[in-house]
Amino acid sequence: MNKFPFIALALLLSSLGLHSAPLSAPTAVHLKPDAKTPVLVVLSPGAAPEPATDAIATTPAGWMAVQLPGPFDGYVLNSDIDKALNVKPGVGIHLQPGAEPGVLAIMEKGDKTTITGLHGKWSQIRLEKPVVGYIRVTNSTGTSPAPIAATVAAPPPAKSTAPAAYQPAPAPLAPAPAYMSDKSAGVLPRLFQGKFVSTRRPFTPRRPHDWQLNDAAGVRYAYLDISRLMLTDQIENYADREVVVYGTAKTSSDGRNLVILVETLRLK
Repeated sequence: MNKFPFIALALLLSSLGLHSAPLSAPTAVHLKPDAKTPVLVVLSPGAAPEPATDAIATTPAGWMAVQLPGPFDGYVLNSDIDKALNVKPGVGIHLQPGAEPGVLAIMEKGDKTTITGLHGKWSQIRLEKPVVGYIRVTNSTGTSPAPIAATVAAPPPAKSTAPAAYQPAPAPLAPAPAYMSDKSAGVLPRLFQGKFVSTRRPFTPRRPHDWQLNDAAGVRYAYLDISRLMLTDQIENYADREVVVYGTAKTSSDGRNLVILVETLRLK
C-alpha cells in the first residue's frame, strides 16, 4: 500500500495545527457528522481534540472527525454475549438499551469490555476503546468549532422507567418506608444500593431468594428477586460487590422480610 497519501495528510494536519489547537468554547462531539445525532461528550474550552485521520476522507465539509480515548459505557443484547461473558465480534455497541439511540462502536476481536449492569434483555458494558466522533466547524480549515448551542440536539423523551447509566448515585440505604407492604397498590420502583451477597450456604436450608442486598454494616436489607433479569448467568460477577438496584420493594408473603423485585442491576 502506498503510504504517501497518509504522510501528506499528516503533514497537512500538522501545518493546520489541528493536532494541538485548543478549543475556545465548549464543543459538542456528535456520534455522526449530523447535528441531530446524539452527543457523545462535550469538550471543555482549552481541550485539544485529536483528529481521526482515518475518517477525514469520508467526513463532509463543515465537520471535523476527532478521536475520543474512552472508556465508554454502552449496551449490547444479552444474546450477543457468549458463554465466557465476552461480547461477540461484529456486534454493535449501543448508546442506550434499544436500537434507536445509535451505535457507539462495532465490537472487534481483541477489544476489551467489562459487564457493568443488566437491563432486561440488554447488558451494560464498559468499552476500553477509542471511538470517532464529529465536531461541527465554521470555517474551511476546520479549526474553529461551531457554538455548542447550535450543535447539541434536544434529548429524545425517555421510553423506559429504568435509570440511565449517567444518573447520579442514589442516597445511602434507609429503612423501608411504611407504605411498602403487600396491601399497597401502585408502589413505584426506586433506587437501592448496597452489597450484592449470595444467600446460599453449605448444609443450610435454601433461602426464599438466592441473593440479598446488605447495608454498610453487613446486615441484610432485603432479598432480591432477579426473575425479571434475562441473563442470570452473569449474576455471579456481582457477588460481594457494591451495586445499584432499581426495582419495586414489598414485604414477603409471611410479612417478615423485605423483597426487591429487580428491574435493573449495575455496579456502583
